[in-house]
Amino acid sequence: MLSELYQSHFQQHLKESDYLLFEIFINLLQSIKQVSLEKLAASLPFPIKYESRRKKIQRFLSLPDWDVNRIWLSLIMQWIFQSIETQKVQHIAIDRTRWESVNILVISLIYKRRAIPLYFELLDKKGNSNFDEQTKALEKVLIKFTKYKVVVLGDREFCSVDLASWLREKNVYFCLRLKKNHFIEQENEIWTQLQQLGLKSGIAFYLRSRSVAYGEA
Repeated sequence: MLSELYQSHFQQHLKESDYLLFEIFINLLQSIKQVSLEKLAASLPFPIKYESRRKKIQRFLSLPDWDVNRIWLSLIMQWIFQSIETQKVQHIAIDRTRWESVNILVISLIYKRRAIPLYFELLDKKGNSNFDEQTKALEKVLIKFTKYKVVVLGDREFCSVDLASWLREKNVYFCLRLKKNHFIEQENEIWTQLQQLGLKSGIAFYLRSRSVAYGEA
């Protein structure tokens, strides 16, 4: 049974027939615990042929209503406003994951040591995301978090100075992991490579208002 929040949200965005199929679909997923189209079609409790059930699921999943920004992000923001006090610090992670030919850029909320996806973008390429793709995805989420203090977290793919400058212009805090071959300016015109600072697991130090330069690959 869907929670009241989910029921009211999806009833607003789906036709009645589509919403009923959605409820059946969720129950099936919870029951068979697999996302195989064939197994879902075989379990769909409709008195029609298997191939018709499979096509019905395909049409359902292809509905234009399944817009991640309109359906999912708006839903999760309702839950966030109900569950998390405004003005609290929220950590937003930007990450990219790849499964064979599927390359996805994901923006997630870090909540109780778990990452809750807020928005994702399928990248039409195999490699890293670029500045435009990163800022486009972040913009979709940051505009929803104006009532919170946000810290954006990113690994080495997102250690761009351009991205850091963009976040600063948005008055958003950030923590972007630098590559060990990058240089920081410790004193005026004195640059040190990160891997030469002697940092190890469990050791940390803080440098304020430092310039960063890219190192050689």
